[in-house]
Amino acid sequence: MNYLTDKKLTIVGAAGMIGSNMAQTALMMRLTPNICLYDPFAPALEGVAEEMFHCSFEGANITFTSNMEEALTGAEYIVSSGGAARKAGMTREDLLKGNAQIAEQLGKDIRKYCPNVKHVVIIFNPADITGLITLLYSGLKPSQVTTLAALDSTRLQSELAKHFHVAQSEVKNTRTYGGHGEQMAVFASTATVAGTPLTDLIGTDKLTNEDWDALKQRVIQGGKHIIDLRGRSSFQSPAYVSIEMIAAAMGGPAFRWPAGVYVNTKEFNHIMMASEVNITTEGAHYKVVEGTPAEHAELVKSYQHLCTLRDEVIAMGVLPAIDKWKELNPNID
Repeated sequence: MNYLTDKKLTIVGAAGMIGSNMAQTALMMRLTPNICLYDPFAPALEGVAEEMFHCSFEGANITFTSNMEEALTGAEYIVSSGGAARKAGMTREDLLKGNAQIAEQLGKDIRKYCPNVKHVVIIFNPADITGLITLLYSGLKPSQVTTLAALDSTRLQSELAKHFHVAQSEVKNTRTYGGHGEQMAVFASTATVAGTPLTDLIGTDKLTNEDWDALKQRVIQGGKHIIDLRGRSSFQSPAYVSIEMIAAAMGGPAFRWPAGVYVNTKEFNHIMMASEVNITTEGAHYKVVEGTPAEHAELVKSYQHLCTLRDEVIAMGVLPAIDKWKELNPNID
């Protein structure tokens, strides 16, 4: 059976619901037969491995380990959900301190055990910050590390499809940028609904301004809504979309959504944020986000919120001052 590549893909946090779904999704999408499952919680990890074995994926070479050196050695692709999960009543920012330290160690381990890795996708929250920390400590190029930021855009698509009673595929180019959280910038100018620009619908009887504001709030609170409904944070959607990201890096289909990427421009600098990104075997490349003046102002606010989180991590001592970043990672501008 044909696979996209035969290179080693390591799933970090594989004993969790996101990680185990990522493993199954990668095998169902036939990305690579060589998948290594890593998690410090050995009994649950073995249980996930047993489940994968019982699927009997043809040609698959599934290994599992609680030893990070074994997991990362020889890995050319990594997807990590290996942070603490978000629980009821918590914001993504509540997770900041503990997950920042996990990201620091992951970056150091990547530098030590697989410095030649081709691409790393970070999805544990707050992903904008944990991805930035991983990038800095790994020594990798900015183009080699991306973060999951698509779910807000897919949630916008879903909410619009429900509102207009159309198939989700008829809602195109929905986009949110900046932070992956309550401070995201929701863009309307990019989207169409059944071929009609969304901006032509907002403020009409089809989508009043009040309805649009309420819809945006549902998008912003989409993760919380899943927790309220299921009693736990999302796992199927982040697993699927993150594997779509690594598939693009492996040479598979183009990634359809925004992704978190390191940005260092005159206006937005020294930050990881959701942007238009082209992910290929050559890495992830930032594309300038365009929108209305009002949308741009929201993006600036979102960027400033991310800067606040970044500066908190610096104050914690997890990251050095920005002017010292190049000493930590020579590939950082």
